[in-house]
Amino acid sequence: MIGRRKDEHIILAVKENVEFRQKTTFLEDVELIHNSVPELNLKNIDVKTEFLGYELNAPILISGMTGGTSLAEKMNRILAKAASKVKVAIGVGSQRVMLKDPKAVKSFKVIRDEANDVPIIGNIGASQVVEGLSDSDIDHLIEPIKADAIAVHLNPLQESLQLEGEPNYLGFIDRLKDFIRRSPIPIIAKETGAGISKEAAAALIQAGVKGIDVGGAGGTSFSVIEGIRSRLRGDEVYENVARTFSEWGIPLAASILEVRNVSADITLVATGGIRNGLDVAKALRLGADMCGIALPAIRAAYYSGVNGVIKLLERYILELKIALFLTGSGSISDLREKPIVIYGKLRDWIERRKLDLR
Repeated sequence: MIGRRKDEHIILAVKENVEFRQKTTFLEDVELIHNSVPELNLKNIDVKTEFLGYELNAPILISGMTGGTSLAEKMNRILAKAASKVKVAIGVGSQRVMLKDPKAVKSFKVIRDEANDVPIIGNIGASQVVEGLSDSDIDHLIEPIKADAIAVHLNPLQESLQLEGEPNYLGFIDRLKDFIRRSPIPIIAKETGAGISKEAAAALIQAGVKGIDVGGAGGTSFSVIEGIRSRLRGDEVYENVARTFSEWGIPLAASILEVRNVSADITLVATGGIRNGLDVAKALRLGADMCGIALPAIRAAYYSGVNGVIKLLERYILELKIALFLTGSGSISDLREKPIVIYGKLRDWIERRKLDLR
């Protein structure tokens, strides 16, 4: 059942329109100020960053997406090879299946086999944290992939829209605290497309997470994906429920500011509609430390293999460097000091939520 669902998610993501139809990331409401005299050489722009003890060529993470099937193994191998070649971080999909089926381990382990020189982030669901993870379970999440951190994915919306979902978060924060206490590596809280509010961020930080991946709205919509799955199996009720919530969530740019207003120090990963290097630059300027990409990467892997993913990553990095150059920023730290203009819906959000732009 889990394996079939994972393959369905991959196929739908690469072949269907699974992005938000109306809601955007709000990044279009962020204007970086053009500098006609940057006094820089584009060739010298530095976007290297340190993440989880590794030096990376850019603040980019291939977000965790899949694992547990032969198709997932193929995709993970391709993504890992590209991550290692370009020197960016990479995550794995939910490892729940690993805890239930030893044969599934190979489809995850292949990532460390192909990418032993970049950080790898493990992945387990909030529902599994609520159920309880033994010390043996935690070791099994870490050891096969030599994980440098574990992401706990928060997907209450998706779980609510799956006929086979487990929408039970009762007692989650207490269970999360226990998980963090027993884990030998950092724990990152990761949303999956509905964003994280300042209230949720405060609870997660107080629980002890070392990082937050905001997983904002505006990119891939799991409401859309689950709606398609329901339609294909002829479940009209769940199809219509998914349609009702197809525009639910906090837009990416707003979620970055929500979290950053709670903590200036927490490691913040921006995912959810990052579609080019200019999006990366805007997210970094708003307060992100890293930017994750998922849908463009899995599509490149599926249709164009390793070279396709490498070209995608290289394009993002070049676009990021050009954005820095055009703002007169020699480095990412310089970019964070540059003026910006915010208007439209994001400005309204900032005012109504009483957020500060740092």
